[in-house]
Amino acid sequence: MCVPDGSFADLGVNQPIKEGRGIKPQEAIMGIKVVKFGGSSLADATQIQKAAAIIRADETRRYVVPSAPGKRFSADTKVTDMLYGCYALAEQGLAFQTELDAIQARYDDIIAGLGLDLSLADEFAVIADNFRKRAGKDYAASRGEYLNGKVIAAYLGFAFVDAAEVIFFAPDGNYDAEKTSASLRARLSELDHAVIPGFYGCGADGYVKTFSRGGSDVTGSIVADAVKAELYENWTDVSGFLVADPRIVENPAVIRTITYTELRELSYMGASVLHEAAIFPVRSAGIPINIRNTNAPDHPGTMIVPDSTDEELSAYTITGIAGKKDFTSINIHKDMMNSQIGFCRDVLSVLADHQIPIEHMPSSIDSMTVIVDSSYLKGVEQEVRTEIIKAVQPDTIDSEDDIALIAVVGRGMRRTRGVAARIFAALAHARINVRMIDQGSSELNVIVAVKGVDFEQAIRCIYDMFVTSVEE
Repeated sequence: MCVPDGSFADLGVNQPIKEGRGIKPQEAIMGIKVVKFGGSSLADATQIQKAAAIIRADETRRYVVPSAPGKRFSADTKVTDMLYGCYALAEQGLAFQTELDAIQARYDDIIAGLGLDLSLADEFAVIADNFRKRAGKDYAASRGEYLNGKVIAAYLGFAFVDAAEVIFFAPDGNYDAEKTSASLRARLSELDHAVIPGFYGCGADGYVKTFSRGGSDVTGSIVADAVKAELYENWTDVSGFLVADPRIVENPAVIRTITYTELRELSYMGASVLHEAAIFPVRSAGIPINIRNTNAPDHPGTMIVPDSTDEELSAYTITGIAGKKDFTSINIHKDMMNSQIGFCRDVLSVLADHQIPIEHMPSSIDSMTVIVDSSYLKGVEQEVRTEIIKAVQPDTIDSEDDIALIAVVGRGMRRTRGVAARIFAALAHARINVRMIDQGSSELNVIVAVKGVDFEQAIRCIYDMFVTSVEE
């Protein structure tokens, strides 16, 4: 039983599951979709009604993974943040009932707006008691999804399955895939439809444990893998992923189809995409993910597909552009460097000793450049330079701050000649100097380094070269 200890037998995470209307056992789990809805999609009764209409429009949407209610307007507070604040007061031994009442009022407004005959008073009494007993921050944060799952299950007439009963973490704190998959598959094989709250599960110590923020994406992926769904739909407030950051490029095109590897490349370079851990359960099972917009359900969104597909995925040569600022390049020159065995190894050993990861390492016969995140050099840069000099005795060593990296990603680059030349041409036309260019052996991406002051303009130029020019 997933409770902090024996004194918390009433923690509220193992309540008996009540079968919903129309629930019946199924002999096999086939041809189904798992749908996850983000906090903005479930922020109030109106948004939940939109989500319910989407679910009911397709009978294969059988398993629903909800987040906690998000912001209803820009100045609003997410329920998860309200819970964190409320529990912080409890931890300090301060009064917290007013704050907990405000959270209950959010749910009462949703319940009234949905016209449900449902009360969460008993649930909130349990939560208050366990806050006083210091049930833990993870327990506190998880109640947002838990309570929203209860409401949505009642509104849809689906069974409610507490995630703490079917999703497990190992003693080392990592997700226990084997135990979870067996438990989820056994439970859901008995239910045609169910709501499984996102974000949390049960730790090996019996405490409720959460994934990191955004972890409802992970739960949806885990459920999709467990039931071998044909599709994992992730519903949010945008119509899929964009080719470029809309804060930099005005009205960028939507990426219609992207592979898992392309997604990883863009995510690594700073694109706001799915929770990274959410990719792996469905990727290993070959299950595609469809990112959809709850407020524009007719839009096809973005489809994330296995890397093995042979289909042409994009109308453009590239799939997406992403980048990050605040890097430093360490430039090392030594004549006949190429004949000095272990030169690069010795430089990298100095960085490793200081726990400094490298981003890129272009080199030539007599020089090498190491690009690192500037934050890792704070307070140790001079020491690192001194140790490199001692290790390899370079002719010169210097560094340059305010470097930005831009990744141009796309499977289409493999079969298109002159991609790098077009990137150079776009940047040269804008009088932007390229500090470095690097292309991986997979020919899936090209990385260019520019000065931070040129970052936004460089992205706009590359976008215009590969996307705007095609659309025109």
